[in-house]
Amino acid sequence: MTKFLSLGAPVVTSLLLAACSFVPAYERPAAPVATAYPGAGATSATTPAADIAWQDYFVDARLRKLIELSLANNRDLRVAVLNIDRAQAQYRVQRAAQFPAINGAFAGQRQSGSSDVYTLGVGITSFELDFFGRVQSLKDAALAQYLATAESRKTVQINLVASVANTYLGILADEELLRLTRETLATREQSLKLAQLRFDNGVSSELDLRQAQGLVEGARAAAAQLQRQRALDENALVLLLGQPLPVDLPAGQDFRLQVALLADVPAGLPSELLVKRPDIRSAEQLLLAANASIGSARAAFFPRISLTTSVGKVSGDLDNLLSGGTGWTFAPQLLLPLFNAGANEANLESAKLGRDIAVAQYEKAIQTAFREVADSLAGRDTLLAQYKATQSQVDAAAATFKLSELRYNNGVASYLDLLDAQRSLFTAQQAAVQVRLAHLQNQVTLYKVLGGGWKD
Repeated sequence: MTKFLSLGAPVVTSLLLAACSFVPAYERPAAPVATAYPGAGATSATTPAADIAWQDYFVDARLRKLIELSLANNRDLRVAVLNIDRAQAQYRVQRAAQFPAINGAFAGQRQSGSSDVYTLGVGITSFELDFFGRVQSLKDAALAQYLATAESRKTVQINLVASVANTYLGILADEELLRLTRETLATREQSLKLAQLRFDNGVSSELDLRQAQGLVEGARAAAAQLQRQRALDENALVLLLGQPLPVDLPAGQDFRLQVALLADVPAGLPSELLVKRPDIRSAEQLLLAANASIGSARAAFFPRISLTTSVGKVSGDLDNLLSGGTGWTFAPQLLLPLFNAGANEANLESAKLGRDIAVAQYEKAIQTAFREVADSLAGRDTLLAQYKATQSQVDAAAATFKLSELRYNNGVASYLDLLDAQRSLFTAQQAAVQVRLAHLQNQVTLYKVLGGGWKD
């Protein structure tokens, strides 16, 4: 037996080293998108958005603190991290199948009319010699799935950072709209007092009085609606943070300031998304996993060789087991698939179809990313131009209101002209805030869709 083992070990080692793999050679599918974004230049970005840490992109100290809290406490991100740990454990289980498992065993046998036999030893049970790469393919598939899960966690973090930023900007816009509404309410209440006085003295009609009352109540309704919206947005922010809002948050920037609340990011080239966006990288890892599954399915057509062996003490007396003689077993097994009603062919076909599905999903992830970046780039310049136009409209409406008020006080214009000027000014102010919010949130979205926000 010793001679057999001395000769067999090199043979087994040589066979293991010569084990073949039936995994198809992997080639990354061509990106089914244009080489440049619509209306953008073809020059590559010096610093891609994915390489800009969120601490450097968001310049508002209050917002940076909120993002930090969300990364520490958000439950969706916590689940994503736990999914990584679980995928890693599953990969380690599959990797362990490449090594023999050594077990200690004790057995006793008693039969009618025969002597007792007791054994105590260690052994290897059904260790598969992976000549055709089946176990290796399963391990590679598990590794790719683990890496895909890790990339998915980055995607969750990117979405979380962007959601916190957009919700925070929405709260700033709520507060600005509420401030404008309260100022408008105060102005309309003064106009109502003047209309009441003029009506009491018979200078104006009841129509002017009722119109002034309607404007006051409209401003009050708008203020109540904005208070409710701000509360809802704050509740959404608390959910993203995973904890109540702290009372010691740093001061934030004023929404009215013309300084940028966010840093600018270069767009770069679509090809950079393939290596920068975690969701695309996750889709590619899933494609690699599907590709490895084909190797496992192909290996199922070939013989499966397993080895069971043990060595230990053998005795007919339990009390003298440790001092008994030494025994061993060596039981190699060869399983050759002969007939399984086409199960192996179906498994191989299923694995190939799974790879085709993974290719389509990978390509769809690229196309979706391209569309998201193109949409954000389209909004970057147009929203800024729209905001400048609405701000000019606010200035014009404010001047119109002052002139209308002056003409009304001098009896040149009607009260209806004054009320119309008030309504136009308030509408223009609200539009300017909404457009500025859309512009800022579009900047956040552009940073997100370019793969920024996952670097810690």
